Amino acid sequence: MDRCLACDLAEGSAQLPGGRLSETSSWLVEHTIGPLGVGTLIVKPKRHVTHVADLTEAEAAELGPLLRKVAQVVTELATPQQVYITLWSHADGVPGHIHWVVQPVTRRLMDEFGDFGPSLQVRMFDRDDPLDLVAVERFSEEARSLLRP
Repeated sequence: MDRCLACDLAEGSAQLPGGRLSETSSWLVEHTIGPLGVGTLIVKPKRHVTHVADLTEAEAAELGPLLRKVAQVVTELATPQQVYITLWSHADGVPGHIHWVVQPVTRRLMDEFGDFGPSLQVRMFDRDDPLDLVAVERFSEEARSLLRP
C-alpha cells in the first residue's frame, strides 16, 4: 500500500493542526487539514479501512453515536445553519481511508461561494483557501473539551 495521509496523521508522522480531538476504541476525531474551513472535523477509523462494508460490528456500533456527538459539538461552537456530514473515501481516484467530514455551513459561507451541498465543497476545494491555523487551534481546544467523555 502507498502511504496513507489519514494513517500518517493518526500516527503523528504528518502535521495535524489542532491535534487529536477525541478517540474511542475504534475511531479518531481530528480537525480537517483541507480547505473546508475552520470547525470542519474528521471522524475516521483508527485502522486503515477503505469500504464502509468492511467495518467491524464494534466500529459500526460506535459510529452513529460518535457522528451525532461530533455534530453537536460543531453546532454548539460554530452555530451553523446546517452541519454537513459527508463520507470521503477516494484518493487519486482509488478507494482510500474512509472518513466522515463534519462541516459547519453558514449562510455567509454559502453566499461567499454562491453554492451549497456537494457543490459548495467542490468550490471550496477548487479555491483551496489555507486554514487559519490560529483559529483551528482555538476551535480544536474548545472541541476537545466538549468531546471529553
